[in-house]
Amino acid sequence: METSRHDRESPLHLNADLVRQLLVRFLHDEITTAGFERAVVGISGGVDSAVSAMLASQALGPDHVLGVMMPYRTSNPRSAEDGRRVIEAAGIRSETVDISPMVDAYCEQHRITDPVRRGNVMARMRMIVLYDLSARERALVVGTSNKTEILVGYGTQHGDLASALNPLGDLYKSQVWQLAEELKVPRPVIDKSPSADLWEGQTDEAEIGFRYADLDALLYRMVDERRSEAELTAMGFAEPMVTRVKELMRKNQFKRRPPLIAKISYRTVNVDFRYVRDWGM
Repeated sequence: METSRHDRESPLHLNADLVRQLLVRFLHDEITTAGFERAVVGISGGVDSAVSAMLASQALGPDHVLGVMMPYRTSNPRSAEDGRRVIEAAGIRSETVDISPMVDAYCEQHRITDPVRRGNVMARMRMIVLYDLSARERALVVGTSNKTEILVGYGTQHGDLASALNPLGDLYKSQVWQLAEELKVPRPVIDKSPSADLWEGQTDEAEIGFRYADLDALLYRMVDERRSEAELTAMGFAEPMVTRVKELMRKNQFKRRPPLIAKISYRTVNVDFRYVRDWGM
């Protein structure tokens, strides 16, 4: 993993300072153009939310960013510790909302014991909290999902994948780590194993089935360079991995697009009516 994050010869290597400047400008321009001055970011204690929070702080000023920690009763205590480190480093305002009562009430009523279903409920409950606080704050929700997760569908639709705008969606996980170094995200946050912390012992890489370093290398060749399966295997990627990742991308396409709207009229939203610049956006 370390070589993937820092290898200057890798096609995934970033000019991290330039990317930081671009994303800070992106957040500032898009939020203010929409008529807002503030942002709300869910703080998990992980590197993705840390980077989004640091970027938002630089874009809008720390007083205009609210970082929200939303623990569940079984959450790893380290997540809260790392979340506080991020909030302190970013200098932003913070709030903690325990989602245990809302999650437990729903899961107990419907007898939900499956860990994946419970994880999806937690992710969506957290988004309820973020969007409610965004209404209170008159702010926009800034997303934290990276390109790796989005491509393979590792996220909950209308849960952690939801946001008003996302600065990380075109950065692979390996690149998020590089940007975290540039932003001086606290070292413990950068170094720990990524986890959505939805159940005890969960890690992203174990659940996805691949190391991020390997997955990012394949996705870059597959998506950015548009290599064929034959080319990918000739480059040394294992055929079962290529097949599995391609299938993950195919079956999770529905998560990457707005809801499909049946076309009836001449100007259908997200089909023909997509010219936002005509409306001053």
